[in-house]
Amino acid sequence: MANPLKQLAGETAIYGLSSILARVLNFLFVPIYTRMLTQVQYGVVTEFLAYIAILQVVLVLGLETGCFRFANKEGEDPAKVYSNALLAVFALNAAFLSCMIAFSGQISTALGYEGYSCMVSYMGGILFCDSVTAILFAKLRQEHKAVKFAVIKTAKILTETLSNLALFFWYPAFAAAHPHNVLSGLVSPVPDFTYPVFAILVSCVLCLAVFLPEIIRFRFSFDGSLLKRLMVYSLPLMVAALPGVANDFLDRILFRYFDVNSEAWRASLGVYQAAVKLAVIMNLFIQMFRYAAEPFFFQRARDKGSKELYAVVMEYFTAFCGLVFLGVIFYIDIISLFLGRDFRVGIGVVPVMLLSYMLLGMLFNVSMWYKLSGRTRMAIWITLAGLAVTAVVNIVFMPQYSYWASAFGHLASYTVMFVISAVLGAKYYPIPYKWGRLLLIFVLMGVFYAASLGVSRLIPGAGVHWGRLALNTLLLAGYAGGCWMLLRGRYREVSR
Repeated sequence: MANPLKQLAGETAIYGLSSILARVLNFLFVPIYTRMLTQVQYGVVTEFLAYIAILQVVLVLGLETGCFRFANKEGEDPAKVYSNALLAVFALNAAFLSCMIAFSGQISTALGYEGYSCMVSYMGGILFCDSVTAILFAKLRQEHKAVKFAVIKTAKILTETLSNLALFFWYPAFAAAHPHNVLSGLVSPVPDFTYPVFAILVSCVLCLAVFLPEIIRFRFSFDGSLLKRLMVYSLPLMVAALPGVANDFLDRILFRYFDVNSEAWRASLGVYQAAVKLAVIMNLFIQMFRYAAEPFFFQRARDKGSKELYAVVMEYFTAFCGLVFLGVIFYIDIISLFLGRDFRVGIGVVPVMLLSYMLLGMLFNVSMWYKLSGRTRMAIWITLAGLAVTAVVNIVFMPQYSYWASAFGHLASYTVMFVISAVLGAKYYPIPYKWGRLLLIFVLMGVFYAASLGVSRLIPGAGVHWGRLALNTLLLAGYAGGCWMLLRGRYREVSR
């Protein structure tokens, strides 16, 4: 049998192709958004994307992980598992989309966007398409069809990209020459916040269309008993994931109510979102890892030495996250140029968000214990604790510190959830994590980060300085070498 770490790394790389493309293109659009949209308009886009992210967790019902669990269970038919999951998600989302369209005017007015009911309808369409295709993508992951997964994801990403380019660089001139064109009732004739959301809708519709042949070939077979067992397992995961994703996006919603300047909260939100985008590389690796790791952990659960393997995976994951953290910080002078000048005021939150996302990735690793042991209800209390921390930090400190409260709210929340999950995991599903070795990785990060601060004092000044970047490159190589020395023996242990 091939080395399990190599298999995980290989699938992570394939899944990562589409994730890399999505994150990179998303990152490359930041200069466009932060130069062609105002701070307020970018804040509006951020608010709607926050609603979409939170609602999608509800509308998928936690059935992605539920399908992994039951499709790998002895005596269960994987085809029936995915059939029932798809039927449940389709029915719920069809009803939700109908309501969003029917009440789009009232909802947009309540949000303060009267005259933009189309944004509510777009949001409903995006959620419908993404929720249905989420089950189909989970099926591809279960079957280890990583290449097909990546191809479809890539097509979706490229469609969104081309739609954005057409809207921002072609459509305004076309609309001026042809005011009654086919898109005139769907998007503004001049660049505004409708463009990015409409581009996402177009890509989601195309993605669903690509899956239509597979949906038509699907042998749908309703099994009430199976669906009930799926729901009993999956719904707690959905409830647990809801405060989890709310942790990620609640701060965006709270800007409306608690930012320092109630009239300019959308501008503050736009600045914060632009700065957070610079932490995209950390999120990219975590997403890549998660796609491959979740089915990997379930499929290895019955193997001898699986827990030791999970512990080693955690060490390599943490070390690589440290490399990403330092890499972004060391080259922040260059990376910050991607933002429009008006948005660079928020660059200081980038290190805080990078560290927060690193802890979030580590949390994913330590939280596998309740999924593997079937104690999914425990996840609810862990994530509720994190959500409480996020809410308290933002409500108490946002009126005075604006988006700084949001950044540190993430850090505090993920830290609390990580500690709680690690303590409970040690009790109910002990995995032999080497906490001392993990701590050493953080010490290495701190040492080289402090050395970089010393370099900044040695070579002061704003903007790009090539001498400073060269020294930071040497420091980054030093960190990588230190981690290799620390972990090389661990790889040999699981290679036997």
